[in-house]
Amino acid sequence: MLIDTHAHLDYPDFAPDFGEVLGRATDAGVTRIITIGTSIASSQRAVELAEAHSNVYAVIGVHPTSDETAEDVMAPLRELAQSRRVVAIGETGLDYHRLPSAEAAKSKNVQVFARTLQGETQEEIVAGLDDGAYKARQASWFEQQLDLAVELGLNAVIHQRDAWRDTLEMMRPYVGKLRGVFHCFGGTAEDAQEVLAGGHLVSFTGIVTFKNGVGVRDVAAQLPLDSFMVETDCPYLAPTPFRGKRCEPAHTRLVAEAIANTRGMLLEDLARSTTATAEGFFKFNRR
Repeated sequence: MLIDTHAHLDYPDFAPDFGEVLGRATDAGVTRIITIGTSIASSQRAVELAEAHSNVYAVIGVHPTSDETAEDVMAPLRELAQSRRVVAIGETGLDYHRLPSAEAAKSKNVQVFARTLQGETQEEIVAGLDDGAYKARQASWFEQQLDLAVELGLNAVIHQRDAWRDTLEMMRPYVGKLRGVFHCFGGTAEDAQEVLAGGHLVSFTGIVTFKNGVGVRDVAAQLPLDSFMVETDCPYLAPTPFRGKRCEPAHTRLVAEAIANTRGMLLEDLARSTTATAEGFFKFNRR
C-alpha cells in the first residue's frame, strides 16, 4: 500500500526492537522500506539489511557531511551496487549548514582577537579557506555519485541543506541522464517547480503534520499527484502525535494521511499514486 522511501534502519536506534519495527510498518500498510546509506560502512549495513528482509531495499551513498575518509567513493559503492537489492544511489548532495567559518564565528576566541585592516581575524580568514575545501570535498563526492548512478542506470536520492543554487547547478549536466528525488523537501512551491522542471521529484516527511508545517503542506497540496513521494527519514522527524520520540517506518501512513487530507482525497488514492511514483523511480526489479 505505502512505501517509506527514506529510512535509516541501520542506525543503532532500531537495534533493540528491529523485528517489531518491521512488524508495525506492515500493520500500518507500509509494505516496502528503503533504507539509506550515509557512508560506505552505513551503505554496507543497508545492503545487508535489504538482503536479509524481503520488504527492505537499499540505497547506497555518502552523505555530504559524512566523516567518510575515502576520497574515491566510486569503487566501494560500485562493489556494493552489485547487490540487486540496491535501488538507487544516495543520499548525496550538498550541505552548507555548518561551514567551518560559521563554527569559527561561534567561538569566543575569535571574538576577542584584534581584527585586521580588512575586518577579519586570522582565524576567520583560515575558516573561510576551510569553507572552500569543505565545499569542494562535498562537490567531489556528489559528482562521483551522480556519475556512478548514470553508469549503473540508477536514480539518485538528493540531500540539500542551505546549498540550493549549487545543488541545482551541479545536477544540471545530468538532466536527461538520471532523475533525483529531493528528499525531506521543505522549500517553496517555486523551488519545487524548479526541481520538477529538471525531471526530478520531491519527497515529504512528517513535517507536513507539524503546526509550523503549513508552508510544506501547501506545497504538497499544489504539486501534481505524480511528482512526489512520502518518507519518514526515521529515526528523525517523527510526525504528530509522536514528535520528540523515535520516528519509524510505520509513521509513513501519518505522512500520507496528512497530505491526503490537505488535498481532499482518500488515503488509498494517495497511497496508490505515491507507490506508483516510487516504483517508477527506484529500480526494484534489477537483474
